[in-house]
Amino acid sequence: MSEGAKDKPTIVIDGRVLSEQLDEQMIHDVVHGFYNEIRKDALLGPVFNGAIAPHDWPRHLTRMCDFWSSLMLRTGRYDGRPLPPHLALPGLGAQHFRRWLGLFRATVHNLCPPDIAALFIERALRIAHSFRLALAHNRGENTLTVEPITADSL
Repeated sequence: MSEGAKDKPTIVIDGRVLSEQLDEQMIHDVVHGFYNEIRKDALLGPVFNGAIAPHDWPRHLTRMCDFWSSLMLRTGRYDGRPLPPHLALPGLGAQHFRRWLGLFRATVHNLCPPDIAALFIERALRIAHSFRLALAHNRGENTLTVEPITADSL
């Protein structure tokens, strides 16, 4: 075992030891690849490009790398609140989250080994459901009618 490997902490997520293949470079590749697809997408492109000015994209991508690094590698780099900007987007609905999840799934399946892709998808599904519940609550809608989007339904 190399000296660097001994120094790398073991990360356990949902009772599973995280593969050492998941690193900052993989997170960078996922985030940048995913948002490249988002920006071109007919449904999501106008939403994201309308909310994020062209000169703000580099900062947004850095924050998203920090977010996923904190979530997946437990780095603690992200200290923001991701929900409020989404609450401000009018008309954000299930179709947007379904498309977001579909593009995310395609990205991680393209860039990651299956076990890491599955972990990314599990996290993304939880985030999407949490955001959908918050949006419904914020709009005064019945949150009990918000069904989770499942990986099988994408």
